[in-house]
Amino acid sequence: MSHKQHNQEEAKIKPNESTLQSNTGSYYNVTVMDHFTNPRNIGEMTEEEADGSALLGDPSCGDQLRLWIKVQDNKIVDIKFKCFGCPGAIATSSMLTVLAKGKTIQQAKQLMDNDVIIALGGIPEIKKHCSLMGVGALHQAIKDYESKNLKY
Repeated sequence: MSHKQHNQEEAKIKPNESTLQSNTGSYYNVTVMDHFTNPRNIGEMTEEEADGSALLGDPSCGDQLRLWIKVQDNKIVDIKFKCFGCPGAIATSSMLTVLAKGKTIQQAKQLMDNDVIIALGGIPEIKKHCSLMGVGALHQAIKDYESKNLKY
């Protein structure tokens, strides 16, 4: 069984409701499931294409996220990610890219975990640690970009 099939198997439909249940008994809402099953900005960039990148993992659950940013005129004009993780990790990473794309570097630095959770309409309490990975990767990719573009 592939990782995606395993994650899709993990999320079960609760009869007569528009939420989906994880194997923990918590429920994912429709927005979270949409970003899990149809992640936005998924893919990767080459070293030449990316202006900044980050690789983060969460040892408590085995999730891993790789994120790339392309910056022009101090704005994130493109952002890509690849994620190995649960529905919460994939959905929060997807939403993070939606929130960050088009923002200035300064605006993107202001994005916090709660912004992702609110934009998704909430995530199960037990999965909130998943959102930390996306925001952390974005901030790390921005630091990578800034370190490559220091003005002396």
